[in-house]
Amino acid sequence: MRSAYILPAAALVIGLISSSLFIVDERQKALVLQFGQVKQVVDKPGLGFKIPFIQEVIRYEDRILGLPTQPQEVTPSDDRRLVVDAFARWRIVDLEQFRRAVGAGGELAARANLEQIINAEIRTVLGSVASRNVLSEDRTKLMNTIRDNARAKALSLGIDVIDVRLTRTDLPKQNLEATFARMRAERQREATDEIARGNEAAQGVRASADREVIEVTSEARRDAEIIRGEADAARNGIYAQAFGQDPEFFSFTRSLTSYERALQPGNSSIVMQPDSAFFDYLSDPNGRGAEAAAPAP
Repeated sequence: MRSAYILPAAALVIGLISSSLFIVDERQKALVLQFGQVKQVVDKPGLGFKIPFIQEVIRYEDRILGLPTQPQEVTPSDDRRLVVDAFARWRIVDLEQFRRAVGAGGELAARANLEQIINAEIRTVLGSVASRNVLSEDRTKLMNTIRDNARAKALSLGIDVIDVRLTRTDLPKQNLEATFARMRAERQREATDEIARGNEAAQGVRASADREVIEVTSEARRDAEIIRGEADAARNGIYAQAFGQDPEFFSFTRSLTSYERALQPGNSSIVMQPDSAFFDYLSDPNGRGAEAAAPAP
């Protein structure tokens, strides 16, 4: 009979002891709640105690957590819309404040609230500058400003915002297509300008070459005419000298040249007077012309 009571009592005691003990991992923090009220904050790993059936333990992450925000459209001061999203790193630093701010929603509710804060700061900070600042080296300063503003507001949630980074800053799809079209038009205009400048330079080269051709041709013709004139003068001089030395032989050779040109192979017909002097050298038995046959005075 005694053992029949001892065993259940021991089991009850063991159950009470086990339900009053809890372990907090080194990666976690915990709150001990009694009827929804915070009775104990356990921020160090180890073994903890609570009142069984009355108190409960709620565990939270003590590690740095990440939060990727959803893409949103932002309008900078130059009215050029951008699609922006960010990635934040945060950590729970005040468990009691965190519990009061998010209630039973825990980390999911904290993520939703923190994302709203960060998105609002992104719109505020980026909306006060031009889009070129968002896409330049000033981006780091803007991200730090977003982080500091979000950190100040997130303290009411018991959260410390460690860092905020803009992961994407793109143009909306319709603006992106318009930008590409404008870039293509600019490149086409530049290509047209380059082609026009090239054609102008080519025309200049062709005009210069044509001018040089005309100049060279003119000079060559002038030199040819000079050489031809000098040759004709030399030839005439030779003819005159030869004629002066032997007029009869000169007349004979000129007559033979005339015969060669007039009497071509084939059916050649010549109409002239019978006493024409053209064939004097052929009609004279001695092969002399009329002038040569006459006695010298």
